[in-house]
Amino acid sequence: MVGIILASHGKFAEGIKQSGEMIFGEQEKVETVTFMPNEGPDALKAHLEAAIAKFDPEDEVLFLIDLWGGSPFNQSNGLFEAHQDKWAIVTGLNLPMLIEAYGSRLTMNSAQEIAAHIVEAGRDGVKIKPESLEPAAGAAQPAAAAAAPSALTGGQPGKMSYVLARVDSRLLHGQVATAWTKSTQPTRIIVVSDNVAKDELRKKLITQAAPPGVKAHVVPIDQMIKIAKDDQHMGGQKALLLFETPQDALRAIEGGVPLKELNIGSMAHSTGKVQPNKVLAFDQNDIDTFAKLKAKGVTFDVRKVPTDAHGNMDEILKKAQDELNKQG
Repeated sequence: MVGIILASHGKFAEGIKQSGEMIFGEQEKVETVTFMPNEGPDALKAHLEAAIAKFDPEDEVLFLIDLWGGSPFNQSNGLFEAHQDKWAIVTGLNLPMLIEAYGSRLTMNSAQEIAAHIVEAGRDGVKIKPESLEPAAGAAQPAAAAAAPSALTGGQPGKMSYVLARVDSRLLHGQVATAWTKSTQPTRIIVVSDNVAKDELRKKLITQAAPPGVKAHVVPIDQMIKIAKDDQHMGGQKALLLFETPQDALRAIEGGVPLKELNIGSMAHSTGKVQPNKVLAFDQNDIDTFAKLKAKGVTFDVRKVPTDAHGNMDEILKKAQDELNKQG
C-alpha cells in the first residue's frame, strides 16, 4: 500500500485527516506532520523522517502538502530527491483531493500514479458562486510572469529595483513565497549565499520552491555585487534578496549592493547563541555585524510577515547583549 503523509503549517494536517476519516472511514498508513511556529527546519525534517519510518520499507510514499514553497514542502522535497523514481509530492491539499487519494489506493499501487490522478480532483473541488465569477478557461498569466526572462541577466535595458532584502536562516519558505511575495510583487527572488551556491541540492530545491510567476536564483555574494554595479540590462526587474546571515548581507552592502533597509525575519538558534525572542538568535559576531550595518545607515524592519507589528531592533540587540554578558 502507498503510505500517505499529510504535512502542513500548524495543525491543518491533523484537521483534514479527521475530516477525511469522517467521510471515508479510518485509514491505514496515513501520518500527519505539523510544522509549529516554535520549530525550525531541522525539527520539521525529523518529524517527516519519523513519519516515513512508520511505513514498511517497501512502501512508496505520497506527500500531500498544504503549500508549494513552504517549509513542509521544502523539507519533504529534500527527502523526495532520493526516491524520485517512486515517491511523489502534491501541494494544494484539500478535502476532495484527500478523499480521492484514499479511494485511489484501493486500485492503484503507485504513489506517482495516485498523484497524477488526484490533482484533477483537487482542482475540481474549487468552486465559486455565483458561477459568473468563475475565471474563463485559459485566462492569461500575470504580466510579471510573462515578461520575466528565464535568465538572471540579459533582459531589456532598465535598472533593477530592490523591493525587499531579508535576513532569514530558512531562506525561501512559506512566509516568503506567499506573504512577502504578494506584498512586494518581485519578479525575481535571489538567494545571495556562497554556501548555498556551492550546494547543488539546496540550489535545486530553492529554485523549485519559487511561487508561480516568480523566478528564483541562487548567486554567490561576489556575483550579486557585480550584478548590482552593472544592472543596466536587468529589464527593470524587481528583486527580492534573501540572505542566510547578517554577515552575508553586510558583505554584499560593503561591496556595493545598494540596500538601505533589511527585513529581519528569522535567525536560527545554535550553540553559543542567545535567543531574546522566539525567532531571532544572536552570538557576539551577529551583534557586532548589526552594529556595522547600522553604522552604514542601514535600518532594520523586524517582522516575520508583513502584517506583524514592527519589532524594535535596538531593544532586541540590547537584550541579546545582556544575555551574552551574563553567560560570559
